[in-house]
Amino acid sequence: MWIKENIFFAVLLISLSFLFTGCAEVQPRNTASQIAQQAGLTRENVQTNAFLIASWSRMTSPVRSLHVYIEGDGFAWQSRTRPSDDPTPHNPVGLTLAAADTHASVLYLARPCQFIGPPLPAECSVRWWTEDRFSPVVLESMNEALDRFVARYPGVQLDLTGYSGGGNIAALLAERRTDVRSLRTVAGNLDVAYVNALHQVSAMPGAINAIDRAQALRHIPQLHLSGEADKTVPPDVARRFVQAVGGNCTRTAVISGMSHGSDWAAIWPQWLAQGVPAC
Repeated sequence: MWIKENIFFAVLLISLSFLFTGCAEVQPRNTASQIAQQAGLTRENVQTNAFLIASWSRMTSPVRSLHVYIEGDGFAWQSRTRPSDDPTPHNPVGLTLAAADTHASVLYLARPCQFIGPPLPAECSVRWWTEDRFSPVVLESMNEALDRFVARYPGVQLDLTGYSGGGNIAALLAERRTDVRSLRTVAGNLDVAYVNALHQVSAMPGAINAIDRAQALRHIPQLHLSGEADKTVPPDVARRFVQAVGGNCTRTAVISGMSHGSDWAAIWPQWLAQGVPAC
């Protein structure tokens, strides 16, 4: 009898572990779907050469300008030394920024492997949301996904916004494209090497770092917001980037009381309304 009871409880614990794991995977996806639905954003998965990229968008014809949002690094690490099994963000700040934007045409791009599955496809190995998250392969995939939408609206001009690590991606996209008319970042990791050194974590030799391309962005109007209480990407990161860009088209602002994962969407409309510096 004792053996049977222990087998029963073992099976029960295993079943519950699978149930809770399933809930953990599904909940962030359901939350994101609700955020997008309430903002009138429609889901579309975009297949690039390397990854399937999740997106949500709202397009209103004629699409002459498009506000594009790039998500942060997401749930990349379970702990300081243990990467997660799924990078889908539990707090999708980039998506909430897109949802708070009332512009006629808005596009949100998740990072590779975010909001995909479960299960994740075979190409989604841990490296793509850890040491290689800013690699040329990832950058090319994000650019390719953006190209798919731009091709539908010839002549469209892009206003890019990136949150956290998505700020690095947004800046690098702006550097390589000719259709970007403005760049904004929120708590943007615009100096990957500096931030890694700050937190005493391993360097990322394969990462493309926005600050190394900063001078090429001198002609693009920019606004970089930082949180005064942000310990993850402190305000000094944006200041260093603005100094590296040079010129008079770039502005940084430090927001009192805001930390890295704060409710940036609550104040986002007022900052959008202020626009970016004129060149």
